[in-house]
Amino acid sequence: MADRRPERLAALAASLGAAKIDGILLSSMPNIRYLTGFSGTSALVFATARAEVLFITDFRYETQAADEVGDFARVVVDRDSIWATLWRGLPDLAHVELAGFESAHLVHRDFERLLDSGKRWQWRPTVDLVEHLRERKSPDELERITEAAGVATRALARALPAVRVGMTELQVAGVLERALRDEGSEAFPFPTIVASGERSALPHARTSTRPLRRGDFLLLDFGAAVGGYCADVTRTVVVGRADTEQRDVYAIVRAANATAAGQVRTGMRGKDADALARDYIDARGYADAFGHSLGHGLGLEVHEAPRLSRTAEALLGIDAVVTIEPGIYRPGWGGVRIEDDVHLGATGTTVLTHFTRDLLEVG
Repeated sequence: MADRRPERLAALAASLGAAKIDGILLSSMPNIRYLTGFSGTSALVFATARAEVLFITDFRYETQAADEVGDFARVVVDRDSIWATLWRGLPDLAHVELAGFESAHLVHRDFERLLDSGKRWQWRPTVDLVEHLRERKSPDELERITEAAGVATRALARALPAVRVGMTELQVAGVLERALRDEGSEAFPFPTIVASGERSALPHARTSTRPLRRGDFLLLDFGAAVGGYCADVTRTVVVGRADTEQRDVYAIVRAANATAAGQVRTGMRGKDADALARDYIDARGYADAFGHSLGHGLGLEVHEAPRLSRTAEALLGIDAVVTIEPGIYRPGWGGVRIEDDVHLGATGTTVLTHFTRDLLEVG
């Protein structure tokens, strides 16, 4: 894999210069991983507009930081408090007077540290400086997301034949999660959602002890991770035989998914992408049954920029990876969602999740 860190640091330094701040304190672990390569859970990073990087972590990650960060940054391993180490190390960075912090990630307790121990510097809140850089995926990042999508879809293919009437949602989740691990997922990016029967009308249901019954919709929303990068997939099947009403609703969602996945483009506003599927569903009488947004970005986090929603004015950037996940939900009856991961390339889109969108009958 190519080392993208120098170009990422250069891009961040340019953003800092444009914002007229001398440096930025990073406390978001996904942003820290993006910039430095560090995959641990505890660190602070200060990056300057002159492309200097101070990396601070604790004793647990001494060896890991040496391996993953190396000489890209000045690495300091703390044995007491990473914040105390920050205040000792920050004066060594030249020309830092006005500093930014990540307002979306810094908790109030740590903000008070800036006002107290960090009072020799001026602090300014920043929003999405690194997140904006993360929207455009490099070829290496796209490869990892594609691998994660392959892990997810292969795991689903392994799990579905094991589904039977009488299994609980939790048991189905266990079968699927075992398959995800067997296929190589290094983590579950979010809690697996398995929702059956009337519970499939809950877009973000919590997997329960409800047993599967014949004729149920069974909605499975799950993820995989490879090299830190996520895939996010949803499929809805029927336990036993589908009835006519289920087939009709499913067909609408499938067509909405295909319409949006086929027509979404870089340069399109997020709200216009959302409308590709929403307008299709609305025109068939289900305007009130599709209440969430069409999709979101994927990468080091399972939910990141850009957004595809009714209110998203921002343009979809080139080489973003987004989800396309229309749904119809009818309380007391059930719901359908079909979710795919899509790369927005310069010349068109590529669907990364290769699993049938036909209505499957299982068990």
